Amino acid sequence: MEETEDHHVNKKCTAKTRAFKGRTNPNHQHPLLQYSSHFGLFNQNQFRSYSYYPALLPLPPPIPLQLALAPPPSQNPTFQTKTCFQKHSCNANDSPLATSSVSDSQLPVVAMKPDQSAPQGLHGRTSLPFKGSNGRKSRSTTKEALVASRRPDSGGVEGHVITLLANHFLVKFDPSLKIYHYNVEISPNPSKEVARLIKQKLVENNSGLLSGAHPAYDSRKNIYSPVEFQNDKLEFFISLPIPTTKSSLPFGELNCIPQKQNQQLKVFRINIRHVSKFDGKDLNSYLSKEGDDWIPLPQDYLHALDVVLRESPMEKCISVGRSFYSSSMGGTKEIGEGAIGWRGFFQSLRPTQQGLALNVDFSITAFHESIGVILYLQKRLDFLRGLSQRKTRSLSDEERREVEKALRNIRVFVCHRETVQRYRVHGLTEEVTENLYFPDRGGKNLRLVNYFKEHYNYDIQFRNLPCLQISRSKPCYLPMELCMICEGQKFLGKLSDDQTARILKMGCQRPKERKAIIDGIMKGPVGPTSGNQAEEFKLHVSREMTWLNGRILQPPKLKLGDGGHIRDITPSRRDRQWNLLDSHVFQGTHIERWALISFGGTPEQKSNIPKFINQMSQRCEQLGIFLNKRTIVSPQFESTEVLSNVSLLESKLKKIHRAASNNLQLLICVMEKKHKGYADLKRIAETSVGVVSQCCLYPNLGKPSSQFLANLALKINAKVGGCTVALYNSLPSQIPRLLRPDEPVIFMGADVTHPHPLDDFSPSVAAVVGSMNWPAANKYVSRMRSQTHREEIIRDLAAMVGELLNDFYQEVKKLPKRIIFFRDGVSETQFYKVLKEELQAVKEACARFPGYKPPVTFAVVQKRHHTSHWGVKGTSRPTHYHVLWDENQFTSDELQKLVYNLCYTFVRCTKPVSLVPPAYYAHLAAYRGRLYLERSESVTCKRSSSTISRVAPPKATPLPKLSENIKKLMFYC
Repeated sequence: MEETEDHHVNKKCTAKTRAFKGRTNPNHQHPLLQYSSHFGLFNQNQFRSYSYYPALLPLPPPIPLQLALAPPPSQNPTFQTKTCFQKHSCNANDSPLATSSVSDSQLPVVAMKPDQSAPQGLHGRTSLPFKGSNGRKSRSTTKEALVASRRPDSGGVEGHVITLLANHFLVKFDPSLKIYHYNVEISPNPSKEVARLIKQKLVENNSGLLSGAHPAYDSRKNIYSPVEFQNDKLEFFISLPIPTTKSSLPFGELNCIPQKQNQQLKVFRINIRHVSKFDGKDLNSYLSKEGDDWIPLPQDYLHALDVVLRESPMEKCISVGRSFYSSSMGGTKEIGEGAIGWRGFFQSLRPTQQGLALNVDFSITAFHESIGVILYLQKRLDFLRGLSQRKTRSLSDEERREVEKALRNIRVFVCHRETVQRYRVHGLTEEVTENLYFPDRGGKNLRLVNYFKEHYNYDIQFRNLPCLQISRSKPCYLPMELCMICEGQKFLGKLSDDQTARILKMGCQRPKERKAIIDGIMKGPVGPTSGNQAEEFKLHVSREMTWLNGRILQPPKLKLGDGGHIRDITPSRRDRQWNLLDSHVFQGTHIERWALISFGGTPEQKSNIPKFINQMSQRCEQLGIFLNKRTIVSPQFESTEVLSNVSLLESKLKKIHRAASNNLQLLICVMEKKHKGYADLKRIAETSVGVVSQCCLYPNLGKPSSQFLANLALKINAKVGGCTVALYNSLPSQIPRLLRPDEPVIFMGADVTHPHPLDDFSPSVAAVVGSMNWPAANKYVSRMRSQTHREEIIRDLAAMVGELLNDFYQEVKKLPKRIIFFRDGVSETQFYKVLKEELQAVKEACARFPGYKPPVTFAVVQKRHHTSHWGVKGTSRPTHYHVLWDENQFTSDELQKLVYNLCYTFVRCTKPVSLVPPAYYAHLAAYRGRLYLERSESVTCKRSSSTISRVAPPKATPLPKLSENIKKLMFYC
């Protein structure tokens, strides 16, 4: 049977019977540092500059820590049969946004007692302005609000000034222009594509009632108009030729009835209700900093303008998040395994220090290739590569789960008849096609294969494969071989390494090339200024990128080893890299007891192991690291299958550990190829056995380069307790106003990693790391916890921070005088919640030590933005640092210098990294925790794949406890 999603019409999806052939980024660079009141800088890591961006940093409002929410308007207005209703007056700013509009302006706030003074580095007020019903600011006289750290100065001044171009386009608007906001209710609820068709027909047929306006629509519940409609409440009925199925026919099939007879008109009821009107005066004041410093960002007006500029791309492109994709933007390119890369662009309207700006960036993402389902499976899954030549092949239980996982939620259309209907795949049938029956209208059971032969004269070829189940609630089947993948569906699964490499290559352009692409988007037929909406709302978008000033900071002098002596070096290359050809690591370790285990490999590859051990030992010696040339036990050679057997793998590793008298320092694991058993190996080694491991692949061992061996050596050295480099001039000597050698400081980093988008059950994993030495601050200990599925706030943060503070005390014999906390993975809309809850958790951890109240600096680290800069490969994104809380009272120069210097101390490479190491290590530790859960995740996925409806995510599976042997080592590097 077929069950159509008749309200989902995709203008990109055609119904021809032929297969459609698809034709056809995030690099780690360096930090843009920014206070919440916004200064910033970036160093390109591979570019010899640390550049100051005074103009394009976003200007969110000062962060209050709690705010009363206005009640939303009624969600279910009564439907009427008349077109017009009474009109009421509506002052500017007198109503909240409709439910579906952005709610970022609803800011949380923490009250402070009137007799309390604001902590150092914070600004307190005896009241917090809020919007009253008359649109004016009222003041409370009973509470005092704490507001997050404001920029302490006018920005940094150190470094050589240079000019830069940024991919931001200034937008001029008329502050006096009133925008009228209307709530839209459409019944039955349509897809976004159908909703836009309804809006287009509505405007074409009802120009008079809409006062001749061409309003902007967000495809959900909000319409914005530059003129007022004729009435505050309007009701319309719009008919669209949307195909419907005849439920009385088996499988929803049309039998032999001509297509035209089934193109029925579907009627939609549209209710439009006036919500509010507002002008741009508050936004203009906010951008020009006129009047009250505490004016909140006028999110309603900003959101309306953002919708206006998205109107034209929304009608012409496929929207994915805040990006738009179109096959007209340079075509598509196959990236393998049933996926294609599409070119597109990102756009976002941002308040900046130069005014309102449209951030536009070139983007690439993966879509499912529009081809037949059988061909798609052949490309997607290795075990089905030869399926077309083996039509009688059936699926094992494991293979069936993999097929179901690959096809779940993909939309398809059928190719055995003419139709524009499309269907969502919810799963696979339990029975194979050969054994499927269904009742006809008379109640008689019909065999599926016979039905298609009689009605379409088609013999089902792949009879031993299951059919697609296209309904959540009832049996509705489609044979795989008669289905095509609809075009324009984003690839939601995890990309393979090869797919990732190909799609990154598609998006890898030098700055000059990327600028030309972005300029082309701004002037092109599908860009943000391609329609007439901007003119309707009196917007002028510049076609020229924004000029800015940047500053090149001098690299720090570094400390390396040299045969027991200390050698200094100042990175002088343009990319700031340095090499260890004539130097040693700063602190090399002594690895006496280690072992090697091999999984798979050809006889020739295995025969190279003794040579590899010798080469590895020699390279370590050249770097000042001792690696015994003899393993504690002879190299162990196992088959790749051992990696698939958890209990057998654990017994093999424990046997090696016992042979080393339970005192193994390192286990090197050589694999034939990447294997999912890698996760089990790491978990067993680090939680059950208690040994640090280093994995590598046989293909890299044939003729190992000196660089490969050096990279391996650096990782091994860091994991077992050594360090690669240290700052020659310690942090206290560089920031003497705040930092002192005898007053230790701890640097902490935190991150949360979530399951992939199609996973509705697996826990999220949070990790926190803390530096354990001072003043070098280059060795970090980690703590990891699982928590509720997709929970962004770190729920057990207080406990983890408390444990790290205790570890710090044991190592340094003092509690840290200051805490510098870097939080990764937080979007701007979450700043307020994270600051409110996680800062409190840090304070709570400190309170567990009697009388301990160190000043805290809390900064959010962001890489997921779209201001680009030069990189070694293509164009990269600098890291943004939003300082939300600063009781240490850093100046701009001091904090910029601190972050910049720390980025040279990362242990895995001989170059500055683009992300401050505490945040980088937290990311690696969170990923390691995710590996620990992969075994239980796969069980969860198997269990959930057999169900059709979603259920609430289960309680988070706890992470296994780390072995005491490695708990204080950087095993996650």
